[in-house]
Amino acid sequence: MLNLPACVASLCLAAAALAGCAATPPDLRAAAIAELGGTGTLRAAINFGNPILATRGPGGEPRGVSVDLAQEAGRRLGLPVELVTFNSAGAVVEAVKAKGVDLAFVAIDPVRGADMDYTAPYVIIEGAYLVRAASPLQRNDEVDRTGTRVAVGRGSAYDLYLTRELKAASLVRAPTSPAVTDLFLADNLEVAAGVKQQLEADAKRVGGVRLLPGRFMVIEQAMGVPKGRLAARAWLSRFIEEAKASGFVAAALQRHAIEGALVAPPRGGP
Repeated sequence: MLNLPACVASLCLAAAALAGCAATPPDLRAAAIAELGGTGTLRAAINFGNPILATRGPGGEPRGVSVDLAQEAGRRLGLPVELVTFNSAGAVVEAVKAKGVDLAFVAIDPVRGADMDYTAPYVIIEGAYLVRAASPLQRNDEVDRTGTRVAVGRGSAYDLYLTRELKAASLVRAPTSPAVTDLFLADNLEVAAGVKQQLEADAKRVGGVRLLPGRFMVIEQAMGVPKGRLAARAWLSRFIEEAKASGFVAAALQRHAIEGALVAPPRGGP
């Protein structure tokens, strides 16, 4: 004989994991804790390669919007948080694939989607091009030409995007995104591509360069979990929507003096 209450609970949990219910079922939180805290801690990957997400404090400690979100998620789940730091997005993705971390802060990209599941985005950031002051390039749509070499961080969202989109220009990959401008200068390349804020800071640091106007791509930054952890994804998606709606994300951006990043618009479900 069918156990109706148990059946309803199972259906609600499955629906929550895949599409989202209006209220978070207690069973979903418990399932998320099991998926995210299997080691007894919530291991959160923090990427220093993207200064919008995280930077080092005076003592080298991680700080930034991704750190704040990881700590708040751990608090709500009742899990101690272990911040696992990386210098590039590519290294973060490999750690997620290897299940060396439980949670990451990454740009949404279809290539990465083969190995991880995403929440809705929490912030939107811009990708920009940097050129020498004397460069003939004036617009973003002029970059994709034969003979143009573009420096980009290996495995970054910009690398993945430009690998698909550039037809004539070629990519030269730096080991990390913060190393892009130095590679661009050292190898006398035509263009550097990366986080707009990083390139703006580099332009002030090195001089003799300028950013092309506007942006060549918009990046949606989200939380990512190892593929198949549906309860974790569903719970974190609700958490992200609440963090955006309550002003938590906006306050974190302001607290860490992040300019140029926008809070992502609300999304209906995970």
